Amino acid sequence: MTIASELAAYVTGQTFADLPAKTVDYAAMLISSTIASASLGSTLDSSKIMRALELQRGGVPEATVWFGGGPKLPVAAAARINALMSDAAASDDSDLRNIVHPGTTLAATSLATAEKTGASGQDILAAIVMGYEAAGRINGAVVPGLREKGFHGCVVAIFGGAVATGRLLKLTPDQMTHAIALAATSIGGIMASASTSTAREYHAGLAAMLGVNAAQAAGLGFKGEPSILETGEGFFHVIGQDPGPAQVARVTADFGQRWDILTEMAIKLVPGGQPYHALAEAAANAARSGDIAPQDVESITMSRPGVTKLVGPRHPTDLIGIAHSPAYFLSAGVADRSFSWGHAMDNKINDPVIRALLDKVQVGAPPTENVERFKQGVIVTIKTKDGRTSTSTVYAPRGSAILGIDWADVENKYRSLTPFAGLSEQNIEASIKVLRHFRDVKSVGELVGLLH
Repeated sequence: MTIASELAAYVTGQTFADLPAKTVDYAAMLISSTIASASLGSTLDSSKIMRALELQRGGVPEATVWFGGGPKLPVAAAARINALMSDAAASDDSDLRNIVHPGTTLAATSLATAEKTGASGQDILAAIVMGYEAAGRINGAVVPGLREKGFHGCVVAIFGGAVATGRLLKLTPDQMTHAIALAATSIGGIMASASTSTAREYHAGLAAMLGVNAAQAAGLGFKGEPSILETGEGFFHVIGQDPGPAQVARVTADFGQRWDILTEMAIKLVPGGQPYHALAEAAANAARSGDIAPQDVESITMSRPGVTKLVGPRHPTDLIGIAHSPAYFLSAGVADRSFSWGHAMDNKINDPVIRALLDKVQVGAPPTENVERFKQGVIVTIKTKDGRTSTSTVYAPRGSAILGIDWADVENKYRSLTPFAGLSEQNIEASIKVLRHFRDVKSVGELVGLLH
């Protein structure tokens, strides 16, 4: 048995009834989150370019490209566009260990494939849970390594797309083994380009498209190398840092007893890079508790495990910039005592009150206590010109599965972002109802038919 074959046996063998109720609920939330993020992303040039490219290519009409009412496209093409739109807005989901965005890939590939296969809501939700589990377990074997070596999280997200598509295509365990093996050698992504350009969402589109391709090819009998994950010069070696036997064994340990979607997943409830959400949250908390006005701030200090210097643009001017700017999240949190979807808009990016605080952000010594509790968490201390201080600690951002995710928060995100895609209020409310009860859906057409 190889790692890929053990994963394949597990993900093809579980039924909807085998899954904990919360995993299924979170899978539905991931669909809602992905569509919401794609709504905002649909307005961006990168999404318009890829939509135009794939529509020009055309192909067998199998799956819906969300919003706009255009013709259907092949599953891989529709999944690519929909995933790219979601990632473009930097408002989707994350695995908190190293900021992989598996939910975007899973939702885009599952909904597109389900249109072709006629899968039910329960089929789709099970595919998402199993895809998240496969991607999450593989991710655990390349932490640390992936980000340290400069790879983008798309190289892990692809496994979710391959497994979810394979589930919906009803691949055998052997075929799923080869889908996983082909996914492992299908994609590359360089973090540096994703941090400063629209290559970020280009990566997301590739993860979805190539995940579908891997599953479809395996279903037709194409073979990969079943030991590609653990073999010398294989995936774990190239992408990770030569994980030891215990770390590799954990990939296939405790099936059904631990679930990555319940411990490592987070849905973005505000825009921008997930590593910085806790910064804005803690900054807002500290400003409120200390009743500190922006003009009275002398310094804003962040302390988090492993961080010794400020990264990202200090003075961002657009969505890409603010999405990767700790200084912006901290300054906005202090200035407005909150952080919301509106902070991705030009009026907030250029707000003089926020911009006056950007140069007051600094990095303090990493914390030494309760380090294991931090999941993209942070300690923020505000010091005022008259010597007062106010400090807040946030161990994990709102929207983290480990804290529990509320449907009300997810639906607020959906209502905030879907109008950008031109959806009517009637369709927004109808689709919210479908998503909340997605396990009862008989055909995915009940949802995608409302996304016009």
